[in-house]
Amino acid sequence: MQIELLGARLADPANGIDAVQDIYLADGKVFAIGERPANFQAERSINADGLIAIPGLVELSARLRDPGQEYKANISSESSAAVAGGITTLCVPPDTDPVIDAPAVVELITRRARDFSVVHIQVIGALTHALQSERLAEMYALKMAGCIAVSNAGHTIGNTELMRRAMEYAATFDLTVMTSCEDPWLAKNRHAHGGSIGFTLGLDPIPSAAETIIVARDLLLAEQTGARVHFCRLSTAHSVELIARARDAGLPVTADVAAHQLFLTELDLADFDTYCHVRPPLRTEADRQALRQGIAHGVIDVVTSDHQPHELDAKMNPFIETEPGISGLDTLLVLVLKLADEANIPLLDALATVTSHPAAVARLDCGGLNVGSAADLCVFDPSAEFELSAESIKSRGKNTPFVGHHFTGKVRYTLVDGAVVFENEA
Repeated sequence: MQIELLGARLADPANGIDAVQDIYLADGKVFAIGERPANFQAERSINADGLIAIPGLVELSARLRDPGQEYKANISSESSAAVAGGITTLCVPPDTDPVIDAPAVVELITRRARDFSVVHIQVIGALTHALQSERLAEMYALKMAGCIAVSNAGHTIGNTELMRRAMEYAATFDLTVMTSCEDPWLAKNRHAHGGSIGFTLGLDPIPSAAETIIVARDLLLAEQTGARVHFCRLSTAHSVELIARARDAGLPVTADVAAHQLFLTELDLADFDTYCHVRPPLRTEADRQALRQGIAHGVIDVVTSDHQPHELDAKMNPFIETEPGISGLDTLLVLVLKLADEANIPLLDALATVTSHPAAVARLDCGGLNVGSAADLCVFDPSAEFELSAESIKSRGKNTPFVGHHFTGKVRYTLVDGAVVFENEA
């Protein structure tokens, strides 16, 4: 189908464009931007006056619960939630059941994605067999099966020698290592930040050092091995400092932060709110501000939803017995827009954290709107206000502390490969 979007404000961080431009799509690609091509016959014309068109969002960490936990969610339900939030590419961590440590599991997810997903699904392979941090996974076989990177998901490798060998092995096959940073000895069986709120509530503390010790270790290993390393879900001011120093020294590492860490702190645990039970835990106000500054200064490249949908029962027990994680696909875009407004971050810079930057980290050919590129777009109304409700959340997981919050910016259209897969003109 040939589609024209007329009068949209095109905001494309990858190409530094922020201007009103008409956009023409044909055969699933961006056909032209600006002047109407000769003989272009649109089969559908979308009046985008007053709307902003951006590249489709790229999400680096989305648990789709498929395979293994389909009672929580599945590829179909979560890809539908993704497009409602303007997300056109989802990267799946390896902590599925079975773990993504063999080509057969990659092929299973790829097949299910082809059959049931309306977005692009990319697979991250396991760094160690069964994520048990005992022996390395067959990274080359995983890469040949289509994995874009390797990770141990939330299971930090405590054995430094094993982590060194993992980085060396990944570097051999030009695979990005996505590392989570939580010292297993300092964080095991603990649930909240080691601050005044956690102590007051009687929750076993996870000190900031649990993260920064591993960040420091993995930075040193990255320097030694030459591996391409991406640091996932930073939560502390000290971690931001360490990444900044490493980048100033020329180490080509990247980092991300979960969107909720930019808006919530340990104070949100005051009433034992289980929807705020996350890993890494919510930290202090000073940490939150440092994370925001990390984005503003380009130290943190990516904002991720860290999407973890849960059924209601998973959040209904006493705090320490609940499962950590927030359902975040529905709120990724609006939280980034809110961040840009509150932290005075230019719109293109903020949008880069969910478009061109995650695409670059994952080494994917998306995240920008060039003539000839895949027509993956999000078109949203920057002035539309709404209150997030459990009923309005498209994900099967309703576990988010942002229910009842007011946001500005509503997705009107999402296109994947030039096809309109979501529209909301209300």
